[in-house]
Amino acid sequence: MDKFQAMQVFATIVDQGSLTAAAQTLGKSLPTVVRTLADLEKALDARLLSRTTRSLALTEEGRGYLEHCRRILAHVDEAEAELSDRHGEAAGHLTVTAPVLFGQMHVVPGVSSFLLRYRQARVELLLLDRVVNLVDEGVDLAVRIAHLGDSSMIARPVGHIRRVLCASPDYLAQAGTPASPGDLAHFECIRWRTQGGGSLWSFRGTESDERGRERVINLLPRGRFASNHVAGAINACAAGLGLGSFLSYQVESLVAQGKLVVLLADYELPPIPVSITHCYTRLVPRRVRTLIDWLTDDLQQRLAAQTLT
Repeated sequence: MDKFQAMQVFATIVDQGSLTAAAQTLGKSLPTVVRTLADLEKALDARLLSRTTRSLALTEEGRGYLEHCRRILAHVDEAEAELSDRHGEAAGHLTVTAPVLFGQMHVVPGVSSFLLRYRQARVELLLLDRVVNLVDEGVDLAVRIAHLGDSSMIARPVGHIRRVLCASPDYLAQAGTPASPGDLAHFECIRWRTQGGGSLWSFRGTESDERGRERVINLLPRGRFASNHVAGAINACAAGLGLGSFLSYQVESLVAQGKLVVLLADYELPPIPVSITHCYTRLVPRRVRTLIDWLTDDLQQRLAAQTLT
């Protein structure tokens, strides 16, 4: 058994989500892919994938082995790129993920200019409003809008984004303007949920807790309109249905046009960092490193140019 080829087959099965799709991607027959996976599991004396008639799932052993496979494949890919590309041109396939609206507005332009510059590169952009497991889903890098904390990922900061409370001028003329977070109980609030479920609205308190830390005020928004996607909530807010809590880039153009007004700015929590993240712990493939550098410069300029900073 060719162990390196078996690693490629295993990683492709995970990336494609099925044996059939992996066979098509690799240009191999389905029996060959099935046999290669079986031989690899036999050689390792471990089950890598839990298989049913409808789905595939990584086992605990498979998850750990996949991470090693990706590192080895990345080393080989980088070595080949160094030999075949004397001028340091980025080449090969890259998979990138970003939040849907932010990706449409800011990542697509950066990726497009990258592809126009590096003609041998190919990019698959996954716009998803959920946290993607980069290793399990075969993603090279992600644009994250979050406090990463103690994440094991390598992060390159590119800027910050505010969370802002907004309403249309027409709604404020009808309902009045809240003076503090406590007033929101008397206003219609537009709710929207991510795939992680509903969320509270959080604001900075004016007093410190017993340890001297800034208090955070958490409120459960209530209102007659809810959406499972932010675009619907933004449209409803601009239409005058109530107050909405959004990320600054999502409503920047509507605020600039006077269709939305930012409220309670003094009660906003600190801005949320935007980062480009990846899981390569040692050798970062040239194509990945080049794209990270490109997107870092592009996103830093875009975020620095925000009017809602």
